[in-house]
Amino acid sequence: MSAATTPSVESAARGAKSSAAIGFLSSSPKKLLIGGKWVPSKSGKTFETINPANEQVLALIAEGDKADVDEAVKAARKAFEEGKWSSITPHQRTRYLLKIAELIEQNGDELAELETLDNGKPLSQARAIDINGSAGIFRYFAGWSTKIYGDTNPSDPSTFNFTLREPVGVCGLITPWNFPLMMAAQKIAPALACGNTVILKPAEQTPLTALRLGELIQEAGIPDGVVNIVTGFGPGAGSAISEHPDIDKVSFTGSTEVGKMILAASTSNLKRVSLELGGKSPNIIFPDADLSQAIPNAMSGVFFNSGQVCVAGTRIFVQQEMYDNFLDQFGKAAERMTVGDGLDPKTRLGPLVSKEQFDRVKGYLALGRKEGARATIGGEAIEGKGYFVKPTLFADVNNSMRIAREEIFGPVAAAIPFKDETDAVLQGNDTTYGLAAAVWTKDISRAIKVARALKAGTVWVNCYGLADTSMPFGGYKQSGFGRENGKYAIDLFTQIKSVYVKL
Repeated sequence: MSAATTPSVESAARGAKSSAAIGFLSSSPKKLLIGGKWVPSKSGKTFETINPANEQVLALIAEGDKADVDEAVKAARKAFEEGKWSSITPHQRTRYLLKIAELIEQNGDELAELETLDNGKPLSQARAIDINGSAGIFRYFAGWSTKIYGDTNPSDPSTFNFTLREPVGVCGLITPWNFPLMMAAQKIAPALACGNTVILKPAEQTPLTALRLGELIQEAGIPDGVVNIVTGFGPGAGSAISEHPDIDKVSFTGSTEVGKMILAASTSNLKRVSLELGGKSPNIIFPDADLSQAIPNAMSGVFFNSGQVCVAGTRIFVQQEMYDNFLDQFGKAAERMTVGDGLDPKTRLGPLVSKEQFDRVKGYLALGRKEGARATIGGEAIEGKGYFVKPTLFADVNNSMRIAREEIFGPVAAAIPFKDETDAVLQGNDTTYGLAAAVWTKDISRAIKVARALKAGTVWVNCYGLADTSMPFGGYKQSGFGRENGKYAIDLFTQIKSVYVKL
């Protein structure tokens, strides 16, 4: 590693207060976790992870590829077949998962700063939502280890029939960069609760908290080989997981385009696949809505995490008679948002995660103007270092424009007028996606009718973005299939065996 590529942690992480976070970054390059050992990639290659607020290198990360995935799969398979995890008592698994939750909380300040440095999100959001949420996910699924029941079934008196729920086996978990630690927790926790072993491939843009989580998992005493972490790129590490003949299941959260590739690759051994993909969620506001609540929630639905949220309510449908009033009030409120470094306590909108995403969003801003839309606020990037884009609302949008049909994944909303309830539902459903939706009205009858009519896996009524680990999460149409969270996640990570006993 040449001096030119050695990260200057003090400069890249300027503003960080956690000595533990600085210490973690200083031990670079980061390695892969395979079979309980931290090892370099077989190729010796590394890649940079960048602070999106200042474009400086935070750390060098081992670039795993097919050869490293092969080793991780061998370690996970060995741990699974030897029963290091699947054969221990459910009560033991519960204690391990509770210990991981406890360690996440104990190291919460460090994890929050690492998340903000790597992803860009405001530190207060990282601490309150991502870190606390991750601990909560492990704690929730710890309770499931002892509640994965089979059934006894009615049968002929000469037989005794029952079912067993058993772990699927070796699971490949591929996570996105928008909620790095929380998405890792959302996949690792239920997989472990059910007795599986795993290979985690975190997004190459934001690998830091996944690697720190690996250290905490080791500290919790999880047996070697049960959790393996291979950092690297989609083509290479990700594709090797998708194609691997000895991986029994893949759980992926990310773009619809990549989800389709993973599904195609799974045919090599017909591995089980669950996909949580993109969205272009409609947020429908009727004239009787309480705008004092609807507007800040609509803003949060678009600008939270700089718009890098799969359920972002980026299509705001507003009934015609209140359209201009909504635009005015929304614009005045959004202009008060502070854009800046996530470590600054005043910041409400951090940078986009990477230059690639920055360029993508800028392209959509130009496209919106070309299509005839009008930016009532924002509409442009902020000059200087860092991947900052102003919060943007496009007016004069129709549902056929590309900015209304394609997932932008940035702080960009399209306000679209509608005539009546029927028109709102027709336009809301006129999309290839179906991840989430919302409806704002004081008419409970209308609220329930519209919620039923919208083709989405989650519908919020007079709120936006609420989440609960006990509630199922997933999409309709090209937003994927399978449901994470709650008892539904148990279905993803177990398989059912029927047993017939002749008496």
